[in-house]
Amino acid sequence: MSKNVAVIGYGVVGSGTVELFMKNRESINKKIGRECDIKYILDIRDFPDSPFADRIVHDFETILNDDEIEVVAEVVGGTTFAYDYTKRLLQKGKSVVTSNKALVAAKGAELLKIAQDNNCSYLFEASVGGGIPIIRPIYKCLAGNQILQISGILNGTTNFILTKMIKDQMSFEDALKLAQQLGYAEADPTADVEGDDACRKICILGSLAYGKHIYPEMIHKSGITRVTLDDVEYAANAGYVIKLIGSVKKLDDGTLSAIVCPRLVPKSNLLASVDDVFNAISVTGDGVGDVLFYGAGAGKLPTASAVVGDIIDCLKHIHKALNISWEDSSLDEKFVVRYKDTNCSMYVRIKADDAQALKPAISEMFGKLMYIERENRPDNELAFITPNMVESDIDANLAILSHSAEIASKIRIF
Repeated sequence: MSKNVAVIGYGVVGSGTVELFMKNRESINKKIGRECDIKYILDIRDFPDSPFADRIVHDFETILNDDEIEVVAEVVGGTTFAYDYTKRLLQKGKSVVTSNKALVAAKGAELLKIAQDNNCSYLFEASVGGGIPIIRPIYKCLAGNQILQISGILNGTTNFILTKMIKDQMSFEDALKLAQQLGYAEADPTADVEGDDACRKICILGSLAYGKHIYPEMIHKSGITRVTLDDVEYAANAGYVIKLIGSVKKLDDGTLSAIVCPRLVPKSNLLASVDDVFNAISVTGDGVGDVLFYGAGAGKLPTASAVVGDIIDCLKHIHKALNISWEDSSLDEKFVVRYKDTNCSMYVRIKADDAQALKPAISEMFGKLMYIERENRPDNELAFITPNMVESDIDANLAILSHSAEIASKIRIF
């Protein structure tokens, strides 16, 4: 039997990867067509109580310099050690699979090129949708399509919080606290609630679909910390639910529009019914139309499922680069357009002593717009949805309006 797999990082995803691989090893080996096994698990800690304690090593060089090792799962996270380890493994011709979205979003183009140059693969199915298959469908099953748009609920923590706000009328703060108690949110939830996590994922999907590396710095992101129960109620009355959506789409001139932000999603849209910690990604192709990928976007075994799938793929194609890549774009930052220059329709909530008196001025600014009501709406509050227009023009109008009213909230319509 060839002991040809190593796992770097024995945390939640790492232990899940080992558990799933060993549990299904017999059927996995049939799929690969030869006997394969995990030889090393790299971690700084010892795990004396683990059934795999004898496979734990502490020195990365052990894995790097063992010619028997063909595939390494990097599930340690971050962009420091993980970047160094991945680069050196690929340069040695060892394939690397990962769940590390931060690294793929920051260094994907470079690492994919190193893999190709050294006849090995760099795969990252687990980096976007946890257990939801999305990377392979885009570069294989949908390869005959022009991808027109990808939009999705890409973060389970924020979706759980918004679901609690919508269904149980919980405040953002209380819903976040509950998410932390249940283990859905970290002690420091910034990466989730401010949109960083979803931003990295939409970067990976956009780079894959459009062939050019979209860096996180190129994308505008805003999180859900300012969404209130008032906004949730107004949205519901107008036929919407609020979701944090990451989206990327190709514009007519070939440039891309990409953004991560809360959106009012029409209740008729499939994404509106995706609740709790579930994720969903909608892909529109010119041939296939709309397809939706739905499932558990995180968690020990769902994520491990994608990691193990990539390990199997690499072991089947040893000494061969699986043809997945995109160009580096660091010299061409213009291909992602400024979000303020794109068109959108906006939900706006304002507060003013005599809000009603502002209606004529608001109508003059925006033309045809829709006012929204809610039960017991205070006299000093108005909510409306603007027509579809260039976002910078909406902002210019709101800047004028802000002299006579407080702009309490603004959320883009999906």
